[in-house]
Amino acid sequence: MVEIDEQIAAVWKTILGGDGEWLANVIATFDVTSESVKEMLSQSAGSTRERAFQTILKNRTYHGGILAPGSAPVRHGENGKGIRSRWYPETLRKRISQIVALRDRITFIEGDGIEVVKQNTRRTDVVFFVDPPYTAAGKKAGSRLYTHFAVDHEKLFAAMSAVIGDFLMTYDDADGVRDLARKYGFDMELVAMKNTHHAKMNELLIGRNLDWVR
Repeated sequence: MVEIDEQIAAVWKTILGGDGEWLANVIATFDVTSESVKEMLSQSAGSTRERAFQTILKNRTYHGGILAPGSAPVRHGENGKGIRSRWYPETLRKRISQIVALRDRITFIEGDGIEVVKQNTRRTDVVFFVDPPYTAAGKKAGSRLYTHFAVDHEKLFAAMSAVIGDFLMTYDDADGVRDLARKYGFDMELVAMKNTHHAKMNELLIGRNLDWVR
């Protein structure tokens, strides 16, 4: 797994690095209120695991789980439950514990995904899953959602065209994305999905051969 955002990276480094149960327990015991969330997020994280907790807290109490600058806490939330509407501490605790049990099978890299792809271009035992911010072809959704939203999509497609192993990329359905896929001879298939607001949308799968999904 590769992630360049230091907030998200802190979560994975905490879960996979030995402090996963600590994180799960803090989540399970934290009393979420508008005041407690504001106070916690106003503090400077003194360690990676503290930054991990702040990231989880922000993701579950801010609009759409958005971590990028400019995001804000929910007010009414789902079903009028306010800031606690997406805070499921027991579910989060169980998920983290399940990942902890598998941590010896997961390698996390904090870095540039495209560079990691290039480092593994010649490997026949690697399959790549690529889910970049949706900023290709003038789309702006990714710029609202992510801190590191600037991606050279042409460079990414070129990197994927050079890999020996199989791969799957996910994108929003845009003409510019389809143009890139055609330029590099990739296969495409639309699949149904729901966004954060549960609206039905289509997502574009891109790979060498997507017969398996049809």
